[in-house]
Amino acid sequence: MQHNVRSIRPFIGAKDFKVSKSFYRDLGFEERIISADMSGFRIGEHTFYLQNADIKDRTDNTTVFLEVGDVNHYWNELKALNLPDKYPDVKLTPIRIYDWGKECFLHDPSGVLWHFGEFN
Repeated sequence: MQHNVRSIRPFIGAKDFKVSKSFYRDLGFEERIISADMSGFRIGEHTFYLQNADIKDRTDNTTVFLEVGDVNHYWNELKALNLPDKYPDVKLTPIRIYDWGKECFLHDPSGVLWHFGEFN
């Protein structure tokens, strides 16, 4: 089977769509409004869809891994944004080092867990 894949775009739910949209813009994503209940968020060539939908089982179990070139630099930038102060449900977890590389973590306002990682 041959594939001509151009992108992969996960769908992420939001408990409070307005708050989540603001959060992702603050995180550096560019928003493209698709409809009243969906926006695309892009960083570089990578996009995900944010939905005005809070399906608890799905939102509580959503995890996204974003590979970055330098986790230490990314961590410092995340800390400087003060996102947990601006968004009460946001949680930032420091860098952890593993055999394969290292990563830090960020829970968005809906509880979606983001891994920001760098491979060895």
